[in-house]
Amino acid sequence: MASRSSSDRDLLDRHAEALQLFTDRVHAVRDDQWSAPTPCTEWSVRDLVAHLTSEQLWVPPLVTEGLTVAEVGDAYDGDVLGDDPVAVWDRAAAGAREAFAAPGAFGRTVNLSYGDTAADAYCAQMVSDAVVHSWDLARAIGADEGLPEDLVAFTRREVAPYAKGLSHTGLFAPAVGTEEDADPQTQLLALLGRRV
Repeated sequence: MASRSSSDRDLLDRHAEALQLFTDRVHAVRDDQWSAPTPCTEWSVRDLVAHLTSEQLWVPPLVTEGLTVAEVGDAYDGDVLGDDPVAVWDRAAAGAREAFAAPGAFGRTVNLSYGDTAADAYCAQMVSDAVVHSWDLARAIGADEGLPEDLVAFTRREVAPYAKGLSHTGLFAPAVGTEEDADPQTQLLALLGRRV
């Protein structure tokens, strides 16, 4: 079996780190905070965690099983968290991690809502989403909002090519201005419509 390239190992490391970042914040949610608002104006804390959990649940069918979006259908629509949101998140994150780490996974093509995509590019998008939403969740529950420098740098590189078009999707607010000497995390969040 061929060994993984250093870039594949690095991506898997970033993926694991991003999942752990979000996991730490999910585990910090108090019982009275699940209905609290988040910087994602349409979502409560529960909605935000459900969104990320659903995203993780999609990974094994798309990457491991080779299913299309149409074949998966509405299996992960709505609130997927049930009565134990933390446990459901933990299982979903572990499943996504296992799927991306499987031998040959990054050589596959996955069918996403906007078309076929290389699995490693899909993984990179998932890293970025987990990083940004970790900040959203931290702000919502009053946890540490600091993001690891390596994940901030990774996410900035990932989203920079398409950041300007994100507000047109309706999923992101328009970019906000920052001071020229703003730190990298503030610049990243502003790029994605977050006011720090």
